Amino acid sequence: MFKAENIDLHYGASQALRHVGFTAQKGQVTCLMGRNGVGKTSMLRAITGHHPVTSGNLQWNDKKINHLPPYKRAQLGIAYVPQGREIFPQLTVLENMTTGFSVLPRSLRHIPDNIFQLFPVLKDMLSRRGGDLSGGQQQQLAIARALVTRPSLLLLDEPTEGIQPSIIKDIQRVISFLREQGDMAIILVEQYFEFARDLADEYAVLERGEVVLAGAKANMDESEVRKYLTV
Repeated sequence: MFKAENIDLHYGASQALRHVGFTAQKGQVTCLMGRNGVGKTSMLRAITGHHPVTSGNLQWNDKKINHLPPYKRAQLGIAYVPQGREIFPQLTVLENMTTGFSVLPRSLRHIPDNIFQLFPVLKDMLSRRGGDLSGGQQQQLAIARALVTRPSLLLLDEPTEGIQPSIIKDIQRVISFLREQGDMAIILVEQYFEFARDLADEYAVLERGEVVLAGAKANMDESEVRKYLTV
């Protein structure tokens, strides 16, 4: 299980997160929702070690990870699909995926067969440069690159952003499949309410760096949640 407890995070004198707490269980999707600028991406950067927390605890499988650098967290099974995809445009699709090998022991440095079952379009594009792919294909590549690392905690930052509806449905199916396998906790940051609602087992809504609503999807008041997503 992943647990965030009383997380504060600052950028200089500006406080981005205030006493944020939530959990993420294997076999479940936990959605972090809210408008732009409320601290969702900051929370993911804190989990991956790309920005230090000011105070509070981050735990993964009962191990405190606050002090660990990003590569150590990746070796523990934490994988990040960033907003904007951030693939390597000059590398081929295959080369992009093999960058995930760096955190794996040599015996696991191969692409799992299920990657191409989940994203069959990538199998036909292995020699194409990442920058030549459409936005939807790049998003699939970014998720595939993360899955190559065999994560047990997968962080997805707005995977629907700028993606055509058909690819959004494909990504939704992939996330559902990964959850059903039962060996991965998934934290999904998303503004597209219907996408988040349909996938969520648990949710937390952020406003000005604080959790203002949280709970199980079964108890979600959709009208209340929507108030914090509309501009």
